[in-house]
Amino acid sequence: MATSVKIVEGEADFPVPSAGKPCKTWYKVYGDLKSGALPLVILHGGPGATHDYVENISQLAYLYGIPVVVYDQLGNGLSTHLPEKMGDTGFWTVQLFIDELHNLLNHLDIHGSYDLLGQSWGGMLAAAFAVQQPVGLKKLIIANSPASMQLWMEATARLRLQLPQDVQDTLDKHEAEGTTADEAYQRAKLVFYEHFLCRKVPMPEPVKTSFAWIKKDPTVSMTMNGPDEFVIVGSLKTWSIIDELHKINATTLLINGRYDEAQDSAVEPFFQHIPKVKWVQFAESSHCPQLEEPERFMEVVGNFLLQNY
Repeated sequence: MATSVKIVEGEADFPVPSAGKPCKTWYKVYGDLKSGALPLVILHGGPGATHDYVENISQLAYLYGIPVVVYDQLGNGLSTHLPEKMGDTGFWTVQLFIDELHNLLNHLDIHGSYDLLGQSWGGMLAAAFAVQQPVGLKKLIIANSPASMQLWMEATARLRLQLPQDVQDTLDKHEAEGTTADEAYQRAKLVFYEHFLCRKVPMPEPVKTSFAWIKKDPTVSMTMNGPDEFVIVGSLKTWSIIDELHKINATTLLINGRYDEAQDSAVEPFFQHIPKVKWVQFAESSHCPQLEEPERFMEVVGNFLLQNY
């Protein structure tokens, strides 16, 4: 285990002509990208969250000598914000974030050889990136992600039925009345999160930080998703990658939790259609196994990345 790891923060210029202003992608690198070890690039979820709640995956740099790159996607966290693009579904597209990833890989000079881990929405993005068969992508990790939003919505609807009846009633009432910003709805949503998003109590600070960023600037989350995981009204509502999964040629690890919002039914198409794939489920986790079972998570991911497949 390395006792010290070099940590570098930076910004990559990301030219987006339709943005109407200069854009930058903020990133942080744990470890040495020139060490000869294949770097792991991490895509956070949301859409509209930040790197904070996946940053502890950087432990791989200390435990296994794997350089780790975390970054905030455009519109989020420490990267350029574009609140004037609220509701602009023609701007906030999956391809925009694929272009941003290519741009960052080029900026860091690792485009020729790297591994990729996408968590939740980040896994959807990683899959969409991987079906384009980028030359430098060696291994792919899809963590806690649905293969289609339809399967995700069906899974979360079933999970809601496991909540106390009064919590279900509160969620139903405010959704029907269009008052999802109400405090009672937010409290009821928190009960769902404690069961199926992160089972650690109290909720870990990095998760709170990412939620705070979404609240501060909901542009990306509202445009692409909607108020929350139940009310999907954004541009991702009809998203599915199932028909293209056979094109992924990177060796792939699938991860989900036993109590995950990304239930087996939503994850299974990845397992059925990606040619080289392995699936590991975390028995004590919901949607954030990197925080709920961190030691096992690092072991599973580290071993997958270092083994020759």
